[in-house]
Amino acid sequence: MAVQHKWIENFAHAFQASGVSADQWGVVAAETDSNPDLVELSELALQRIGARATLVRVPSPAVNNTVPIRSTGASTAFDAYPELMTALGDCNLLVDCTVEGLLHSRARQKFLAAGGRLLMISNEHPEILERCLPDVGLRARVDYSLKRLEAASTMQVRSRAGTNLTVNVDGAPCRGGAGFLTGDEKVAYWPAGLCLCFPLTNTVNGTVVIDVGDVNLTFKRYFESQVTLTIENDRVVDIAGDGLDARMLRSYYDAWNDPLATAISHVGWGLNPHATWEALNLYDKSQCNGTELRAVEGSFMVSTGANEFAERFTNCHFDIPMRNCSITIDEDPVLLDRRLQERYR
Repeated sequence: MAVQHKWIENFAHAFQASGVSADQWGVVAAETDSNPDLVELSELALQRIGARATLVRVPSPAVNNTVPIRSTGASTAFDAYPELMTALGDCNLLVDCTVEGLLHSRARQKFLAAGGRLLMISNEHPEILERCLPDVGLRARVDYSLKRLEAASTMQVRSRAGTNLTVNVDGAPCRGGAGFLTGDEKVAYWPAGLCLCFPLTNTVNGTVVIDVGDVNLTFKRYFESQVTLTIENDRVVDIAGDGLDARMLRSYYDAWNDPLATAISHVGWGLNPHATWEALNLYDKSQCNGTELRAVEGSFMVSTGANEFAERFTNCHFDIPMRNCSITIDEDPVLLDRRLQERYR
């Protein structure tokens, strides 16, 4: 598509908000399968700021799974270049334009150990990034939610559809962001606006009823029938439902033949008033990654897959944003029927 000036300005805004200024070193990390529009916009935006822009592109790795992988945040494109990632640690900002992202990759660990700072741009149409432009005002919302979640012991999630989930969040690592890097932060992603935690071992139990209109971000589709997940000590032990959604979920999990695939990765809620629930309908699957829907204000998200803090590693990952849920932490209401309570706004 034609690169538009407004998008260059949007990208420059995100980079400047992340602390990049003239004469600093900004590096765009890409692979051969990367979205060329995002790569070009990143380069032009760094140049627009006056930074010393550098593009580093590596070959996309060979497929090494028989099961298709999507929405992992764990690109392996740079895993074969540990020396490069260490060298790039001296740059002021690494703009991550890989397909899956370096958020949870081994390469990211090398880069951060060398002192680097990383902004992952989700593989989205530039219009989505424009609508969910990093917002300084969102930072306060995220920080308040993180503060409350970090101090909590128990999260309870309920819905009229039948969800009744209890999560022991005591000591669970918490993460969140507003789409840009501030202060001592080392990693951020855009679009953003999500507060979440990674529950520790044997801390998640109950029932999650995925209702019509909730979202399977790995499949990039809305649920058209109810699916009930029974969770015992972090593991989804049963997937109930007669519709296509339940059948596809069961068959995809089974294809992995990996007991860790159905374990809880993270749970949290959305805070971004600019994110739109219906957006998945308006773009082709190749044009969006669905990251926006994770951040919709008043949504609850449950995810299965890798959780490094519980020492569980798998390439199978599902993000399932849900509407119409109520969340309390230590009996303090965060959401009531998807309405974000005033103090969290």
